[in-house]
Amino acid sequence: MEGVKILVVDDESRMRKLIKDFLVKKSYRVLEAGDGEEALDIFYKEKDISLIILDVMMPKLDGWQVVKEIRGLSSVPIIMLTAKGEERDELMGFDLGVDEYIAKPFSPKILMARVDAILRRTTAQDEEASISIGGITLDKTAHRVLIDGSDVELSYKEFELLSYFMENAGTALSREKILNNVWNYDYFGDARTIDTHVKKLRSKLKDKGGLIKTIWGMGYKFESE
Repeated sequence: MEGVKILVVDDESRMRKLIKDFLVKKSYRVLEAGDGEEALDIFYKEKDISLIILDVMMPKLDGWQVVKEIRGLSSVPIIMLTAKGEERDELMGFDLGVDEYIAKPFSPKILMARVDAILRRTTAQDEEASISIGGITLDKTAHRVLIDGSDVELSYKEFELLSYFMENAGTALSREKILNNVWNYDYFGDARTIDTHVKKLRSKLKDKGGLIKTIWGMGYKFESE
């Protein structure tokens, strides 16, 4: 796991140092944030954070708010730390998509064991979460797209659209089916929004944009070859 990047978020510098010291001993790379706003700034700036260790009670934005925003964009594993040992807080954490929940005070060795277990699990999942077709590589875990090894910046919805196309490569997809799966069944907008997003997606994919074929009168198909 050498070089794996972990973001540690806690307003107490001593707590951050304690956690960082244990992580560094295991060759993890550690990023630090002292409040929720700083945590989100780092998360948006860094493309390859593999795990977040996040305190609940913090200034500016608390841990719950940070989790909600990150979960709208990413499935990066999150371990929640809290001084509260109440069951309702733990249940709230799991409802928001927290992977592990550890109440303070805790044993650093136990925390490290949880970190190792989560990263082993997610590393095993990474192979399944990565799709490569026609020179395009899409990594759902890192929310990253590469074309011939170079990063491509996509919006969240463009990423979801490309993911759906690549997962169904070679299959003709109607606009209705795309709406239902990418925009969800509760979307009541005009199906032409798909055409707009496809146009932007093709432009960002440059010469690879031609892999998204238009099926006139129906929808689109992503060519697998």
